[in-house]
Amino acid sequence: MKYLISFPASAMQVPAHEMAAVSEASHAVIREAKAAGVYVFGGGLNAGVPAERVSADGSTRREAYRETRELDGGFCVLELPSREAAVHWAARLAAACRCPQELREFMYDPES
Repeated sequence: MKYLISFPASAMQVPAHEMAAVSEASHAVIREAKAAGVYVFGGGLNAGVPAERVSADGSTRREAYRETRELDGGFCVLELPSREAAVHWAARLAAACRCPQELREFMYDPES
């Protein structure tokens, strides 16, 4: 199963002088996930680029859905054998990022 581990930018209450250490700690966990073969992808959403809605006809509007206007922060997707394994990795990222992580499971889709 694939799991989304994420946090909103507002959850990270880290003093500026500690940000480099947090960055290194979180990157170390990601490097371990890659070495373990469970890393799918991840990153941080670019808050400097506004959301854009794209319709079926290709037209665009610079706006987000009301429910996702505050979607920001960091995330990663890991492919893991169980929810317990996902909780383990989420806890490691929570420790590294110094903030709780949100854990969500992707629905199985045989086409993805």
